[in-house]
Amino acid sequence: MKAPKSVQNRVDKLRKAIEKYRDLQHSKDETPISQEALDSLKSELASIETSYPSLIVPTSPTQTIAGKVLPELNKVHHTVRQWSFNDAFNEEEIRSFDARVRRILKQSGINNAEPTYDLELKIDGLKIVLTYKKGELVTASTRGDGKVGEDVTHNIRTISSVPKTLLHEIDCIVEGEVYLTRSGFIKLNEERLKEGLPVFANPRNAAAGSIRQLDSDIAAKRPLAVFIYDLVQSSESLPNTQTGELEFLSKLGFPVNPEHIHADTLEEVFSFWEKWQGSIRDQVDYQIDGIVLKVEQQDYQELLGYTGKAPRFAIAYKFPPEQVQTILEDITLQVGRTGKLTPVAHLRPVAVAGTIVSRATLHNEDFIHEKDVRIGDTVILQKAGDIIPEIVQVIPELRPQQAKRWSFPKRSELCGGTGDIERVAGESAHRCIESGSFDQQLRILAHFAGKSAFDIDGMGRESIRALMENNLVSTPPDFFELTKDEILTLEGFEEKKAENLLLGINSSRNVSLHRMLIGLSIPHIGYETAYLLATRFKTLATLKKASLKNLSNIEGI
Repeated sequence: MKAPKSVQNRVDKLRKAIEKYRDLQHSKDETPISQEALDSLKSELASIETSYPSLIVPTSPTQTIAGKVLPELNKVHHTVRQWSFNDAFNEEEIRSFDARVRRILKQSGINNAEPTYDLELKIDGLKIVLTYKKGELVTASTRGDGKVGEDVTHNIRTISSVPKTLLHEIDCIVEGEVYLTRSGFIKLNEERLKEGLPVFANPRNAAAGSIRQLDSDIAAKRPLAVFIYDLVQSSESLPNTQTGELEFLSKLGFPVNPEHIHADTLEEVFSFWEKWQGSIRDQVDYQIDGIVLKVEQQDYQELLGYTGKAPRFAIAYKFPPEQVQTILEDITLQVGRTGKLTPVAHLRPVAVAGTIVSRATLHNEDFIHEKDVRIGDTVILQKAGDIIPEIVQVIPELRPQQAKRWSFPKRSELCGGTGDIERVAGESAHRCIESGSFDQQLRILAHFAGKSAFDIDGMGRESIRALMENNLVSTPPDFFELTKDEILTLEGFEEKKAENLLLGINSSRNVSLHRMLIGLSIPHIGYETAYLLATRFKTLATLKKASLKNLSNIEGI
């Protein structure tokens, strides 16, 4: 199937952007965008190429390994070709990987193959290749482009966890990951701040920058460590399983990450991934961004082989990204309960931090101008935990010609009266000159009935909308005058549901003063201020009599 011109244009821009950011990351140890955002760009490119195979070219980032050799460092031609892993981001992609492994094994003549997996943590650092002759470290090099790397032996020798002499005289080539400890990264940046030097963006950059130096004194002063995870060539016979290989490496004296397990089923894979994508990963002193699945059986690995870029017997199962890229399709306004208007980005739906997101706050007009956000832009979206999704930055290399600038309108139907909008003097906020629109009142009533205020059980936004549309509620006191017969007139409300809603209303008639103050939607009266006022004045009658001096004497106001 021939790709539409718009798709071809998108692919061309994606490739240029990915190459630019990969080059900055691997050649200069700079990260203008996060690794998660870069992964998101590569994932989109791979998805398009899968849909339109005719677009695949040998030089595409999906077909090549990132990394260039710095001219300042000597070149090392790898005896064993170096690879990078393909990525998976969900269970479906892991199941597809497993099905592909079984299919290739069957095509290779192994019927009813039952591959199992060794699961290892994916350390976020710099790949290193170590060569030993008769048990002595001879050469240490970076991965480079997979064929040629950089000689960094002088720096690797400064890392105490790298054995200079093995416990057994053996010729071998091993692969591993150099990383900067979390605790060391914090101390390193603190020291750089004191010295007036720029801080490192992340431990991975700091590790790479330390290793790819001419001066070994720099590496010697950094809290670097290493984990070895592959024995790729040996003068002795290799173990017949991946787990056995890790045990053999450990016996030779190599530091091997102890957090690896054997998995017989995909359910065990998902369980291990689930465990480590949670808070437990913050308890280890190194950064991880996923787990790696490797087919356990070495004879299966040999049959599966490699693509031009990655092994077919292994895959990286990444954790849910907290930053992704997507396309901003439109910008609209949203009115708050105080009449403040907030621009909202409508996005092409995308998974971030484990949830599907299609909208994000743009804060205010100044934020939009500062970030130069335009409709049609490819943007980086961020969401951590329960924080509202927000746009972090625009990727200008992917901006289409038809991208539109946006500015605040003069009027909106979200406002009352004539719908006029004004910018608040001395602030970046805009608000309705006249309040009272349906949407604003809906927010006021939903806030009043919400958990932080009156907490009316069963009184959700859609129930309030239905009550308003049927002219049964327009102000907060109206909630307490509702009758069962009135509620039964609403679509979807039967006898039991109406009784439960009335029960919820009656249960909320008595609330503490601070929760009542929260529910009234008074500008600048949030939870903390409401609590301070209630604690100081005790009753509403006393608060109504408070002077400006009484209020300003309260610490925190």
